[in-house]
Amino acid sequence: MKKRGQNQALPSRRTIGAVVESLRAVLFPGYFGFSDHGQESICFHVGSTLDHIRIELQEQIKRGLCFICEEGPGCAAFCDQKAQELTGEFLLRLPAVQKTLVLDVQAAYEGDPAAANPDEVIFSYPGILAITSYRLAHELHKLGVPIIPRMITEAAHGATGIDIHPGATIGERFFIDHGTGVVIGATCIIGSRVRIYQGVTLGAKSFQLDEEGQMVRGIDRHPIVEDDVTIYSGATILGRVTIGHGSVIGGNVWLVRGLPPGSRITQAQTREEMFERGAGI
Repeated sequence: MKKRGQNQALPSRRTIGAVVESLRAVLFPGYFGFSDHGQESICFHVGSTLDHIRIELQEQIKRGLCFICEEGPGCAAFCDQKAQELTGEFLLRLPAVQKTLVLDVQAAYEGDPAAANPDEVIFSYPGILAITSYRLAHELHKLGVPIIPRMITEAAHGATGIDIHPGATIGERFFIDHGTGVVIGATCIIGSRVRIYQGVTLGAKSFQLDEEGQMVRGIDRHPIVEDDVTIYSGATILGRVTIGHGSVIGGNVWLVRGLPPGSRITQAQTREEMFERGAGI
């Protein structure tokens, strides 16, 4: 385990939390941060907020880079330059993130008859908070930013009970209904127009060990969920299995095998399969 020097500051949870809240204000202008401003001044406040985000995020990324840096005496200068580049690239990706989040909000509104309007979804749905945090963290993860992506998704996990690893790949129009207890592993691949309910786990079946008994990292071990799949509450899908497009997974189903497109599977079916295997049929 790397030991941190006395003068080496790690990224700040409080600052990262404030940056995420500022990013939400930018991604959903008029809803968070400066909702009391008129339309004519929102553009000014968005620009001002982005300037502040750039400064704060660059410093936090620099701290994360310095913590893992192996550049020796030139570490500080290297990390400062790298943090500037990564922050700039991340901010350039925000319009695409915003476009995807608009589709996520629309999917939640269309998929939940209890939603009065899209505004209610943006303001109050824990799934949208978790997905927003995930989509921001995922972009940082793809850029190779250390520590901070996981800090963002773990903060959302604590606030919503929804645990999405920033390394997961998730398509557009993603809807998590209710959400508490949802777990999505690091190497999951989820297609577009996928809907999942509370208590769903997309996890690993086992962990591969090397010759010394140490866990092998960086291998694909979580499910692939193709487009237009619905997974109902309490379902657990483990391992690198593929759930074919258009499938419906019933509540409390336990799956460690893939399914062809258009499948429909219930808890009763999985129990029957387990009985048949146990009886040697």
